[in-house]
Amino acid sequence: MARGLLRFLLSGGALVALLTAALPAQAAPSPTGAFEDPPPDKIVIKVATVNGSGCPQGTTAVAVSEDNTAFTVTYSDYLAQVGGNSDPTAFRKNCQLNLIVHVPQGFTYAIASADYRGFAALQPGASAIQRASYYFQGSPNTQFRNHPFNGPLNDNWQATDSTDWAQLVWAPCGVQRNFNINTELRVSAGSSSPDKVSFMTMDSTDGDISTIYHMAWKECPES
Repeated sequence: MARGLLRFLLSGGALVALLTAALPAQAAPSPTGAFEDPPPDKIVIKVATVNGSGCPQGTTAVAVSEDNTAFTVTYSDYLAQVGGNSDPTAFRKNCQLNLIVHVPQGFTYAIASADYRGFAALQPGASAIQRASYYFQGSPNTQFRNHPFNGPLNDNWQATDSTDWAQLVWAPCGVQRNFNINTELRVSAGSSSPDKVSFMTMDSTDGDISTIYHMAWKECPES
């Protein structure tokens, strides 16, 4: 992975192939009477700040799908673990992404769903949790989602957060507000042997493990 935080738009279809479930094929009416079809112009997403033990500088990248229905965040050093010779603080890793989202004029967006992927190796008696929260800068509305996992487990994992249309939290129209994503991995040894290591990752080591955020769109009301 290239060093430094990356900002780029995809011109090909590689990422689009991963996004077949991004949004329903049939658009649903929005509260303004518009539809959730994405705007025709491209959006641009760049990372304003990135903080956390799960995302050291240079280990995170953001890409936008060609059809504006999703963006993907990849990690290369996001791992929580316990047991054996693990560092006592390694049981919990987190990452806060502060994203600047430039959208075409007259549109607003919300995060309709998010797909998280990684790998977990949990000993019998151990457990882990993946947690995420989402909010717009200056907004009191914060959405939290938790996904627990229990050992024994030695496999890829996937978790999906989804929100009904009526419950979506929309970016304010006409105002630039950064979008914040807080994620966390936490591993507990539980009743497992203290000599055995349990760990959980959220990463992209094989090129196709990543976190995908699916976007819903609507037109802003005329002022």
